[in-house]
Amino acid sequence: KEAPKKKKKEAPKKKKKEAPKKKEAPKKEEDDDDFDVFGDDDDEVDEPQESRAEMLARLKAEAEARTAKKEAKQRTLVGIEVKPWSTEQDLPELWKKITTEVKQDGLKWGETCHLAEVAFGIKKICMTFTMGVTNSSDDVVEAIEAFEDEVQSVEVLSMNVL
Repeated sequence: KEAPKKKKKEAPKKKKKEAPKKKEAPKKEEDDDDFDVFGDDDDEVDEPQESRAEMLARLKAEAEARTAKKEAKQRTLVGIEVKPWSTEQDLPELWKKITTEVKQDGLKWGETCHLAEVAFGIKKICMTFTMGVTNSSDDVVEAIEAFEDEVQSVEVLSMNVL
């Protein structure tokens, strides 16, 4: 007796589902004239669309701007040591000369330097600078080594990305 009851209940449900579908279809046809599902309005004048080349150029410019913004924040802290030729050299004066004459865009020198003993009374200058992504520590080292009469050698001790 239970099995026939289930069959009878299922049959009327199918009929009920079919009837509302038929009633909804005419309503949708009437609504199509009033509302466009995809948002196409023929009455309004569309703005001229940008060409593919213009769109690619715009997107490329936006990507470059984002990259430049990220690179502007990225800095590198570099520690170097400068060894002079003789013991009579005025090292604080040499440090001032280096920090004032070696200039690059995005390069900032540390506020102080440290003098460390090497051997036989010779001292070296330990100093730091920060540089941006576009700077090269090799360029800075070469600029310091250009003071050939005062600087024997320059070594990079450390490089840390901030």
